[in-house]
Amino acid sequence: MFRFITSQLVVSGSCRQVDIIKTFGVSKSSVIRSINRLQEEGAEAIFRPRKRRRGGTKLTPEVVKLAQLLLDQGRSRTETAQEVGVKRDTLRKAIGDGRLHEPSSPPPVSQENASNKSERDRVDGEVAGILGTGCTRIVERVCAAFGLIDGVNAHFEPCLDVPKGGVLCSLPALLANGLLEGSEAMLGKVKGYYTMFHILLLLAYMALCRVKTVEQVRGHSPGELGKLMGLDRVPEVRCLRNKMDDLSRNQAAEVWAAHLSKYWMERDVDAVGTLYIDGHVRVYHGGLTKLPRRFVSRERLCLRGTSDYWVNDAIGRPFFMVEKAIDPGLIKTLESDIVPRLLKDVPNQPTKEELDRAPYLSRFILVFDREGYSPAFFHRMWSKHRIGCMTYHKHPDAPWPEECFTEQTVTMPGGEIVQMMLAERGSLVGSGKQSYWMREVRKLTETGHQTSIISTAYDLSHATLAARMFSRWCQENFFRYMMQHFAIDLLQEYGTEDFSGTEKVVNPAWRELDRQRNSLNNKLRHRRAKFGQLTHHAEVKQNEKKYNRWLEKKSDLLEEIEHFEHQLVEVKAKIKQIQKHMLWSDLPDEDKFYRLVPSRKRLMDTVRMIAYRAETAMAGLLVDDKVDMPAARTLLQDLYKTEADILPEPDKGRLRLRIHGASRPAVNKVWKKLFEKLNESETKYPGTDLCLFYELGVG
Repeated sequence: MFRFITSQLVVSGSCRQVDIIKTFGVSKSSVIRSINRLQEEGAEAIFRPRKRRRGGTKLTPEVVKLAQLLLDQGRSRTETAQEVGVKRDTLRKAIGDGRLHEPSSPPPVSQENASNKSERDRVDGEVAGILGTGCTRIVERVCAAFGLIDGVNAHFEPCLDVPKGGVLCSLPALLANGLLEGSEAMLGKVKGYYTMFHILLLLAYMALCRVKTVEQVRGHSPGELGKLMGLDRVPEVRCLRNKMDDLSRNQAAEVWAAHLSKYWMERDVDAVGTLYIDGHVRVYHGGLTKLPRRFVSRERLCLRGTSDYWVNDAIGRPFFMVEKAIDPGLIKTLESDIVPRLLKDVPNQPTKEELDRAPYLSRFILVFDREGYSPAFFHRMWSKHRIGCMTYHKHPDAPWPEECFTEQTVTMPGGEIVQMMLAERGSLVGSGKQSYWMREVRKLTETGHQTSIISTAYDLSHATLAARMFSRWCQENFFRYMMQHFAIDLLQEYGTEDFSGTEKVVNPAWRELDRQRNSLNNKLRHRRAKFGQLTHHAEVKQNEKKYNRWLEKKSDLLEEIEHFEHQLVEVKAKIKQIQKHMLWSDLPDEDKFYRLVPSRKRLMDTVRMIAYRAETAMAGLLVDDKVDMPAARTLLQDLYKTEADILPEPDKGRLRLRIHGASRPAVNKVWKKLFEKLNESETKYPGTDLCLFYELGVG
């Protein structure tokens, strides 16, 4: 009975007692005894030789499938007969009449015995009715289901023409940018067949191959994706979602993201001298909750969504992101969330003694757009923390004389050298108690327009200030690229949760009164303009009929103006008597909204940041006099989707990856140089002793 139940487990792929009892008609006590024996004696109990009973087991369709799988795995006739519980002669007859077939003796691993895509599709389809499409490692899957093993190791088989095989070229860059850094200690634990590395690597491959959502994995062959990771197949969509939830449970994804941010800063100290901060709105079209509306500049509309404030370096590489479901604005987010974190994480900050000796030295510099324009905020950052700030002047004075500008050679953070017409002065920015003395740098364009920059970075030259301010577009380019290729604007949450109750939100009653005030102001503005136009173009009294019509229009307009002015006074009086903000917990039930569960989103965002940084690092290897950064990224996108041959060579200690050639010889030449640099890194595939070796499939 034990051998029968465990063999049916392999065939059915189900480990639930109820399914086994209903499907095979065995008693509950027999199932429990079999499972206990399997847990005590291990997986080898399934295939341990036993005494053959007279008559043996019949070759049912399920037994035939199991026997064929064992034969395909290289088992002998005797071993297969013992394991499925039939006579050897019965097995021999089944092979003779064609119900079973023996594979030829396996030759040594080489290109000649590598499988092609058609053969792999056939094998994946044959096991579809057993454990699922592509589930060819049956014993390990059953053992993982019973908790006898915790994850499987990568085992690469020689394969030809694997789709998207070129994405394996990104593995050294992914590992170098922290794909496994701190993941074992900080992320949640996953149990079963797939390990944490498998899930993270699959998510990174998805990002680089532009598979933007988990659901889109269904459109790709699971077996072919599995070959890229040394597995029989990748997890099914529902399984993948569950694994992501396990990894990000109890804010583990947030902890890992914070650790990676500090890890990236410590690895590139020069990059954190100037940090760029900007917000990005993720529009939410779901129906789980009614998130607050906010202005989306790219749509020019107020839409429901969440605000993410990103911190990047001068070439657009991200460090971390702060999510705000209730958006307090850039300045408050900087003071409450971003600046305290930067003061703690940014490495090599000057000491207090160094700051005292150099009164114009800053810890680091923050660059943002006009949303952060506030002389009082600039003053607080400098006086409290010695942090320099930089933005565009919101209210510049009259244009400066053109003779004040001189041509400067400016080196941008990305290495580009440009010529700018620059001038600098000291300016008292703001008014009254909010005014503060700052540096003002202006750039003169060819059209005569002057772009004004204000800054409290007193220790830098005005050319350096201009270079860093005008590099702010790298963050805008980052948002556009990530939206188009990595789908950072998608919200993939499937649940909601309450806020802590201490968050302040806009009072709905105040918002309604403010809407009425704006509406009345617009109506008054329109009618006053019409009234002024009628007054300016007055009718003469010679035509009494037209003159009376003109007087009637003016009278009606004046009456409407007085009516709206009276309403406006009443609305303004009500606004003064009501608070603008209130606690979220005090909101009426009909106005209350909830926070989307952020865990899975934060995990996916972190993996996307790793993928973007890895792609940026690889693109940097391709940039030269003939290939700029956008062209390098395009070449990498083509590389990730290119087919490849996976040829393991254990005797040489390497995993040979032969990438198929591109459509143009010039691209092949660029790829070949990239492979030479990747081979110099001598990266070992995690969990194996095989060193990655890349080569081009054309001469």
